Amino acid sequence: MRGRGRGIAPDQRERATEIVVPFVLVVAVTIGLCVASLDILSAARAFVGGESRWSKNQKIAVSYLQHYLSTFSELDYRGFEQMMEVPLGDRAARLELDRAEPDMALVTKQFARGGIDRTDVPGMARLYRYFRDVGDVRRAVAYWTAADDRIDELITLARDARRRVLLREDDGAWIEAYRRRVRDVDAELTPLEYGFSDALAQASRETVNLLRTTLCLAGCLLALGATWRARRLLDDRARVAHALRASEDRYQLAVAGSNDGLWDWDRRSGRVYLSPQLRGMLGANGSAGNDEPSVFHHLHPRDRRAVMRAVVAHVRRSHALDVEFRVPQPAGGVRWFHARGASTRDARGIALRTAGSVTEITERRTADALLYAAKERAEVTLQSIGDAVITTDAQGRIEYLNPSAERLTRWHMELARGLPVSAICRFVTESTGEPAPDPIPQVLREQSAWSFGDKLVLAHSDGWSVAVDLTATPIRGRTGSIDGVVLVMRDVSRDREHAAQLAYQASHDGLTGLINRREFERRLARASRATHAGGPPFTVLYLDLDQFKVVNDTCSHAAGDELLRQVAALFARHVRGFDAVARLGGDEFVVLLEDCDAGAALTIAENLRAAINDEPFVFGERSFAITASIGLVSLDGEQLAREDILGAADAACHLAKEKGRNRVQTYHLDNDEVAVRQSEMSWVSRIQAALAEGRFCLFAQDIADLREPGGPRHVELLLRMVSEDGLLIPPRAFIPAAERYGLMPSIDRWVVQSAFATLRQRLDRDPARAPRLCAINLSGNSLCEEGFAGFLRQQFNQFSIAPSMICFEITETAAISSLSRATTFIHEMRRLGCRFSLDDFGAGMSSFTYLKHLPVDFVKIEGSFVKDMIEDPIDFAMVEAINNIGHVTGKLTIAECVGSEALLQQVRKLGIDFAQGFALSLPRPFAMSPPWESNAELELAQAD
Repeated sequence: MRGRGRGIAPDQRERATEIVVPFVLVVAVTIGLCVASLDILSAARAFVGGESRWSKNQKIAVSYLQHYLSTFSELDYRGFEQMMEVPLGDRAARLELDRAEPDMALVTKQFARGGIDRTDVPGMARLYRYFRDVGDVRRAVAYWTAADDRIDELITLARDARRRVLLREDDGAWIEAYRRRVRDVDAELTPLEYGFSDALAQASRETVNLLRTTLCLAGCLLALGATWRARRLLDDRARVAHALRASEDRYQLAVAGSNDGLWDWDRRSGRVYLSPQLRGMLGANGSAGNDEPSVFHHLHPRDRRAVMRAVVAHVRRSHALDVEFRVPQPAGGVRWFHARGASTRDARGIALRTAGSVTEITERRTADALLYAAKERAEVTLQSIGDAVITTDAQGRIEYLNPSAERLTRWHMELARGLPVSAICRFVTESTGEPAPDPIPQVLREQSAWSFGDKLVLAHSDGWSVAVDLTATPIRGRTGSIDGVVLVMRDVSRDREHAAQLAYQASHDGLTGLINRREFERRLARASRATHAGGPPFTVLYLDLDQFKVVNDTCSHAAGDELLRQVAALFARHVRGFDAVARLGGDEFVVLLEDCDAGAALTIAENLRAAINDEPFVFGERSFAITASIGLVSLDGEQLAREDILGAADAACHLAKEKGRNRVQTYHLDNDEVAVRQSEMSWVSRIQAALAEGRFCLFAQDIADLREPGGPRHVELLLRMVSEDGLLIPPRAFIPAAERYGLMPSIDRWVVQSAFATLRQRLDRDPARAPRLCAINLSGNSLCEEGFAGFLRQQFNQFSIAPSMICFEITETAAISSLSRATTFIHEMRRLGCRFSLDDFGAGMSSFTYLKHLPVDFVKIEGSFVKDMIEDPIDFAMVEAINNIGHVTGKLTIAECVGSEALLQQVRKLGIDFAQGFALSLPRPFAMSPPWESNAELELAQAD
């Protein structure tokens, strides 16, 4: 009886869905195009807005830079840099978008830096990345890139101008040249900005037109395609329905209605039926045939005979028909199938009709092959990796050891299988040697991974051990239950040895093997904290070799290194075993004597000094007597802050050197010599920082001509340092330290350069009010420095200053200490036209013989004689004598420190040529626009 099959007619809902889907696709694509067009237009709008901010900030930045070239104000320069943030942010975003894989977080940050709203960034990024090489967008990008090149040039001009300003290069020529170039760059940027906007506007218009046309064409094409698709679906449905109705009786013979291919073999008629799906599986696309071998013809040659034998055995001997075979594919490769069958037989057991199904098992066979390969790879990997791997079952019994685990544990897998891990592995902590807990029970109990905080060692019963890193991780089944544990051990013996070596190198000096400065400061901090908390006192010895430079200069650095190693070996014999000895650098050593009072420390220091002195250094055929100067600081409470201890010891060591070397100098809080030396040492870094940051300034004090009042202006330039908080520091505070530690040549060079630059500026702006003679003080170190005269000639040429406008003041002691060099320098500068003044005459080892032979123009009488000459007859006689001798030798005289009208009258009576002091003028800032002018009176109260 024929019944209604499942596939007689398609489901009405399914048919409606297939008809509606094409139209939904049309709507979806249209909406997508609209969204894309809005996104492109929005991105173009955002780019136009960004260009407006870009050009506005660029114009403001140019204005700031032009103003900065006029005022040299840091506020203008910072304004320029702030306005440049928008172009620089946009450029950084563009450069990031040019990369193959841009960092969108960085792009968003840089566009936001350029003033662009973060919500516009994604659309802008898409427009740039996908359309930057298309039409007008490419032209806009080219304008943008060219504009960024001009921005780079503008920034370079600004930085170079700022460098020149900081160097006090106030020459109007370069300023005007920079202004012209800034205007040129600004003029070059304007057409680029207009071109960028025009290109984006044109691109937007073309995009709108293109999208409008595209939307219309896409809508028409999609509508036609959807109509064609719907018509085809309806036709296909009709044909399928007809075929399904024609084959209804055949499908009723199938064992199950599935996706498997069905076959039917009527042995009485010899007719073989293959379902369409099976025909597709076998690649038999022609009509069904009645020739049985034609079915086997589609099978893989290697499987064909086996399948035929299985079918014959089923038909003739009633064996089960269950066979797998391959079918070659036209495109290459094979597909795997699984065939099952059953037969209806007569009373004699002869098969009358055989039918069955064929299921594709390609994915299963592929998965089985992949699983097998993965298993093989896992096993090979475990066999070859260097880490030791042990796996256990759910009860913690060992199931597997890889070869590395066998070597590390010294157990073979066959012997270890079934044992607990604790039976073959005993772990102890490296720091204490105490047994570590067994990780396996903890993982099984807590059902989570395990790791140990301390370093572990795998110990064996024979005493052999190895450092390991250990992790234990649970193995979970499909349901999440614990099926076992995997234990991974890594031999880290070499890593830990290397780490220990690195730690040693980080805390020790490579040449001598002593600890280095960082390690010493750590131990010093520990000792200081202990003493501060009431612990025992400690002492610091600061040692400097006296003849180290001689050894280095005469026998090479190799000899110096050998000397340092020999001195380091002496410490081991003359300090206690627990004392810390460090090499700070060069030939400087420091010793920390813990739990050691001043008396015991002094004994150790003297013994150490004597040992160095008694052991001559021999290198090759030369022998040197080596001595050391040692500074000693002993602390038993809160006498010094920890950071000042080394400074105090260093100061004491320097004082020991100044007192003759080869001695021990003890630091005391009431020791003025050490305190002064320590104070001077602290000034060194401050002076160097002031030089680097330009924190010096010049003041000018008039020198009045008593012979011709109202004559040409004559001034002396006075140096002041500006502290970190903006206060003025008089020279008496820092000049002694600068002289002692060789910083005066650098200061003198700064003074000369700044004075010449300011004088050039005054001559250019107001020549009538510029001084006709400027007195500049020079130190004795500068007089003796080779190349200083060449530096002065270079400065005269650079600033176009007439040498006749400059008078160099040198002190009496500086001139006498190196009379020949001073005389040579004076003659060389006088040939250029410079004049010279002998400053503070009478304050030192005065000798009128020196005054006779020194070729100076002025003699400045020491102010300490001048200011007390009215009350003190001896000072009066000294002033009178110096004035008379000066006139006899053909020199003009200048009286310093004239502080009252009465004193000025007395100076006039003596016939002194010039006078200088508060009674005549107060020092004023020499620069045209000084930032300290409001503090001038306060500075005068502190002046020397």
